[in-house]
Amino acid sequence: MTGEKAPIGVIGVGWVGLVTAACFAELGHPVVARDIVPAKVEALSRGETTIHEPGLDDLLRRNAGRLTFTTEMDGLLDAAQVLFVCVDTPPTYSGDADLSRVRSVVEELRADGDHVLAMKSTVPAGTGESIRRDLPGLAYVSCPEFLREGSAVEDFLHPDRVVIGAGPGDDGAGAAVARLYEPLGGEIVRTDVASAEMIKLASNAFLATKISFVNEIANVCEEVGADVGEVARGMGLDERIGPSFLQAGIGYGGSCFPKDVSALKMLAGNTGYHFQLLNAVIEVNELQKRRVVGKLEKHLGSLLGKRVALLGLAFKPNTDDMREASSLVLAARLQGEGAEVVAYDPVAKERAAELLPTVEMSASALDALDGADAAVLVTEWPEFAELDWAEVANRMARPLIVDGRNFLDAKALRSAGFEYEGIGRAGEGSPSPAAAD
Repeated sequence: MTGEKAPIGVIGVGWVGLVTAACFAELGHPVVARDIVPAKVEALSRGETTIHEPGLDDLLRRNAGRLTFTTEMDGLLDAAQVLFVCVDTPPTYSGDADLSRVRSVVEELRADGDHVLAMKSTVPAGTGESIRRDLPGLAYVSCPEFLREGSAVEDFLHPDRVVIGAGPGDDGAGAAVARLYEPLGGEIVRTDVASAEMIKLASNAFLATKISFVNEIANVCEEVGADVGEVARGMGLDERIGPSFLQAGIGYGGSCFPKDVSALKMLAGNTGYHFQLLNAVIEVNELQKRRVVGKLEKHLGSLLGKRVALLGLAFKPNTDDMREASSLVLAARLQGEGAEVVAYDPVAKERAAELLPTVEMSASALDALDGADAAVLVTEWPEFAELDWAEVANRMARPLIVDGRNFLDAKALRSAGFEYEGIGRAGEGSPSPAAAD
């Protein structure tokens, strides 16, 4: 795009919306971002970031003059022609995507015919066609996001691809959205709306499938004496497979994978197709979180009255997002077995405390580990690898750790006096089948 930058509107300034607004401002565009939560708008207008995302604070400060935050739709419509919709589509009790926030935006735009609506929110295939019927005068483009929490700014500014779906009569709108992304250099995939919607759901479902698959392999490795790290490395060298998302652990979480896998499963079911593979992906992911309890019980016996420290609470490092975090399930299961649960997370403590009111929140990792009968590494924050584990062993009532992300140095921990359990790492704290015989 050359010359004067076009003003851009962003509807919804949650995680995706705020990153989108800040990055477009970084590209030189004036951006008006609207949210219905006054407290959030007021905080952002004061320059206070409302989420933890590396690099986002700097972008917001550097581009404060280009960013306007408001609760009013009229100001947004007056300022910008292209409107990026970035509202949440959480799962309903049935597993379908909740489109109520999207529908609310559509209602507000019903009388409008002068703008391009670019849908970044993840919606089921067919949603765009439905909106186009409801808003016949408005140009509609599907532009799904592929941002990873913890590296969202980098992902936006250096995309591997940008998907843009436009229906008949909206090619000009699709081209307008494409021009906004051209300076970023990623491949621009132009397609129809339904295909663009499916690309997002299919991508996340496939990545979730890789995670569940390698976790199943990890469980088998524990039974046959193999090391899932070596297995995954050997698999990943095959270019048809690749190394990404082959890290065994205690399951995926966050705002995207659980929701999108469920939404795709329900989308298929609503058409009469039984997506059996996704049923297995979901089941494996849920069971993986609970296997940690069995590992603890193998060493401790009953967990009644035992003090268990959780290291990390956010669903992944470099974010404070607690949505579908493994820590939520794990804390509940441990307390259900009668354990006393104490936890520490360097960023997500405040959000976690609201969701886990009966879990003791510690001010530091060492405080959480002090007097604990066992520890579980839930989130692979770098500071946990840098702990003085010899000191930790002296502070714990029993130096036992379950490394839920295979993140720590098992050999160093054993040398420090720890009983160590990883995921899929038979022989590193778990008896091999031969030894068991």
